[in-house]
Amino acid sequence: MQNYREDSELMSVLEPASNEDICLLIDVITDNGKGRMSLDDEVMAALIKVKPSVPFSSKLTIAEEIQKFGGNSLVSLFRGGKGVLYKEIVCDVASHVGANFNEKQDVAQIESSILLKIVEKSLDKMSEEEKKEFFDQFGVRYEGVGPVAMTALIGVIRVSGFAFYKMATIVAQATAKALLGKGLTFAATGGLMRGISVFAGPVGWAITGIWTAFDLASPAYRITVPCVIQLAYMRQKALIQECPKCGAVVAKDMKFCSECGQRMSASPLLIDNKTIEMDK
Repeated sequence: MQNYREDSELMSVLEPASNEDICLLIDVITDNGKGRMSLDDEVMAALIKVKPSVPFSSKLTIAEEIQKFGGNSLVSLFRGGKGVLYKEIVCDVASHVGANFNEKQDVAQIESSILLKIVEKSLDKMSEEEKKEFFDQFGVRYEGVGPVAMTALIGVIRVSGFAFYKMATIVAQATAKALLGKGLTFAATGGLMRGISVFAGPVGWAITGIWTAFDLASPAYRITVPCVIQLAYMRQKALIQECPKCGAVVAKDMKFCSECGQRMSASPLLIDNKTIEMDK
């Protein structure tokens, strides 16, 4: 990877990710296999070829291409064919969508600010009933959109790991539907998806329609914005797990379920929709 820049913020998400999640990034980068002017044809062909089982070397290629597209949107930082680090890309996307952030914040915090801004804009496209349904997803009482309601929603999302994952999933699903014509791939068990019924019906369509609110005319932003959203979802997904006994969602580093006491180290590990038993 001649032009790849060492980037722990990016590879820490890409390296352990499921094949399905990586393939969605490939679809964004290659424009669903149709190609892009700024993407080398050989690179595109190589990425499409490995989609059945993406090796580590191809994940480095994906990281390099994301860095390069980020460099295209940050022209003054583009040097010698190399792109920019993921932190710079995230800050650029946050500025582009009008998110409230500080460059000194860590990447996950800035990603969450991007997702919250997208949610905030999507609320404008919802009816009052749809807004109530959306807030109900997070256990927040809806009494009209305003600073108080948004503060309450943000508070729940910042505190609860599952609420954060839920928001990231909703936005990533809507983004994939809007820009790629297909949604995310979820495990057949679907345990983590309980309570995220917002995908279906008018609420999902309202969120999908947010892209008219953002200027994606730049070829670089047509890649960096959806890639950052997908990576934000993947980062949150990696932080949680489902209790095999009671179905509660707990942090990935928890040894026991906080709801039923089940030993989590003995729980099934789900990789690419295949269940592998651990600690037998």
